[in-house]
Amino acid sequence: MKKTSTRLADGRELIYYDLRDDSVRDSIDRRPLDRTVTTSEIRRDPLLGDSVAIASHRQGRTYHPPADECPLCPSAGDRLSEIPDSSYDVVVFENRFPSLAGDSGRCEVVCFTSDHNASFGELTEEQAGLVLEAWTDRTSELSHLPSVEQVFCFENRGAEIGVTLQHPHGQIYAYPFTTPRTALMLRSAAAHKEMTGGENLFDAVLERELAGERVVLEGEHWVAFVPYAAHWPYEVHLYPKRRVPDLLGLDEGARTEFPKVYLELLRRFDRIFDGRDGGEGSAGEPPTPYIAAWHQAPFGALEEFDGVVREDFALHLELFTIRRTSGKLKFLAGSESGMNVFINDVPPEHAAERLREVASS
Repeated sequence: MKKTSTRLADGRELIYYDLRDDSVRDSIDRRPLDRTVTTSEIRRDPLLGDSVAIASHRQGRTYHPPADECPLCPSAGDRLSEIPDSSYDVVVFENRFPSLAGDSGRCEVVCFTSDHNASFGELTEEQAGLVLEAWTDRTSELSHLPSVEQVFCFENRGAEIGVTLQHPHGQIYAYPFTTPRTALMLRSAAAHKEMTGGENLFDAVLERELAGERVVLEGEHWVAFVPYAAHWPYEVHLYPKRRVPDLLGLDEGARTEFPKVYLELLRRFDRIFDGRDGGEGSAGEPPTPYIAAWHQAPFGALEEFDGVVREDFALHLELFTIRRTSGKLKFLAGSESGMNVFINDVPPEHAAERLREVASS
């Protein structure tokens, strides 16, 4: 991998990640851009104890542009985009409309490929491996910023999810606090550790799932399963078999195997509803909308989580779709949005069986 860092016309950082060591990235951003001005601030909710980012400047962000005006495609002639070069493998740059900025953290965009009409699941294993390297490098770099406590790499795919740019891309949020979901996991891990005299909760969960009926696919270094208490209709958790707190901890074997396992998982998600194997849906069903979310240990102090250290946390990826059946979405209505109590219409065992049935050829 070759890494080349440059600056856009408004001062934002842009980084090329190339498969070839001889790639030259010297194109200049020719757009007449003013410096990005953000109004992001973090407000803490005194009742719930969580934090909300107030970012009114995001109202003006790019919204469903036509394909020939996509800001994530390479620049070509007089059509200038966020990427000055005429091609790229993987690109990461500071978001022009960030939810978090300055002392409130940082937001970045990750472009997986220059092909506007592709998807992550259509990447080669070599390309997917390069994305993993980019995620890992950004986690390392962002963790050293004084305002950053946790790094979150994720992908939103599909208009149903709320994606406003159709080019295959993801994002990285660098939070100045430990997120509520992670805090809940750490508290559960602390309670389990105390109750069992030192047993690791993540290890216990993984051991139980490996012995059960909800495993979707398994490799030498990774295992994917539908969790016992899945919140979403089709939800899969992907764990490295050797517990590590973050992407930086993955060994060479896990890094090498990840692209094959993850691409297979994404391709199965696209086959759940397409009807090609006699299941529900039809061949014309739109691609499955999903969210893919990496959970990594915070880089800040963990004193509030009694007896838990960073190494107790287990890196894992959660992949889920809001589509519950062909042509129908799972909406977060009263119970979910009002009380945070999920109601899942698809038994996790059925979801796991379905994801095993649609193994790609």
